[in-house]
Amino acid sequence: MKTIKRVPERAGDTADSDTELPTRAELLDGEGRGTLTRGNKAVLAAFFVFLVVVVVGSVVHLPYAVMSPGPTQDTLGRSGDGKNTPIISITGLPTYPTDGALRFTTVRVEGGPGYPVDAWDVLQAWVDPARDVFPVDDIFDPKVTKEQVAEENAIQMEGSQEEATAVALRATGKDVPTHIAVAGLTDSSKAKDLLKVGDRITAIGGEPITTTQAVRDALQKSRPGDTVSLTITRAGKEQKLEVPTIEGQQGRTALGVLLGLDHDFPATVKIDAGSIGGPSAGLMFSLGIYDKLTPGPLAGGHQIAGTGTIDDDGKVGPIGGIHQKLAGARADGAQFFLAPADNCDEVVGHVPDGLDVFKVGTFDDARTAVEAVAKGQTGPLPRC
Repeated sequence: MKTIKRVPERAGDTADSDTELPTRAELLDGEGRGTLTRGNKAVLAAFFVFLVVVVVGSVVHLPYAVMSPGPTQDTLGRSGDGKNTPIISITGLPTYPTDGALRFTTVRVEGGPGYPVDAWDVLQAWVDPARDVFPVDDIFDPKVTKEQVAEENAIQMEGSQEEATAVALRATGKDVPTHIAVAGLTDSSKAKDLLKVGDRITAIGGEPITTTQAVRDALQKSRPGDTVSLTITRAGKEQKLEVPTIEGQQGRTALGVLLGLDHDFPATVKIDAGSIGGPSAGLMFSLGIYDKLTPGPLAGGHQIAGTGTIDDDGKVGPIGGIHQKLAGARADGAQFFLAPADNCDEVVGHVPDGLDVFKVGTFDDARTAVEAVAKGQTGPLPRC
């Protein structure tokens, strides 16, 4: 901005002099700087509106969950958490060299209990084809806490590893007996002082128990609040307990326990999945264990990823987040993907370029697919 120096009057200078003093407007660089024009005011107002939107968008939490591609891990490789330990380690049976990768896939979920999302998170996810947005109640029970979610995920992961081990060992010809066991107890359970995690339930009311469904069916012969007779095995010793029941979902009689499967394994199999939870890595764990227990590399040097639960009979079950798992697998270099048959409808139209997706319904289907990839004979394989 220009300034005016006050100059002392000289002799002969008067207010009536012909010299014309500059006006204030003429002293402002001739560009109107120093005042707000109508255009400047509009720009400034828009800027303030933008700031308000940014602040509000970052602090207002929305009732949505956002699914994004997570990292993959090679079941034949080593953990990436600094420990550098094998993801799968086996003692008690001979193991063999492997080649290639059998990757399990993950999904990053934001918006669950304890991890709310804001408007900007949701907006970014809506415009990203690799991410999906769901009402949070479609993904999480509104009554659960983040601690309960973490506990359930950990139990599901442990169960998936147990069943994957059983399936893989049986596929090598080993005998693996199965038992129904207590995997956890709910806060509402009245059996907390009677049952312990790891107890094997062998009978209810004198009826032998061999499946989790048999437990549920036997309990329905009593009313909620009744006491039932349980036969369990703890640390190799049989015990009989009188256990009070509670009212479970839909008014059904329940014990308030989480049931899992326990096995008598002929070898020790340890799986280090780090902090990852849930059951969806079961299929890939079973393939990784099988590969290490059998001569010749199953993957034949190829990068293969996949997903799917595995049950004690070797059936592959559907999972959530298939779109994100496909994207994550391709991003980590996988060229082939094993998808549960029950997820195939969701796969169509979401396969990344360069990824060949095979439809599998059982462990045997998956093993056949991997063997075909290793031989370069994938033509006849069913695809999604």
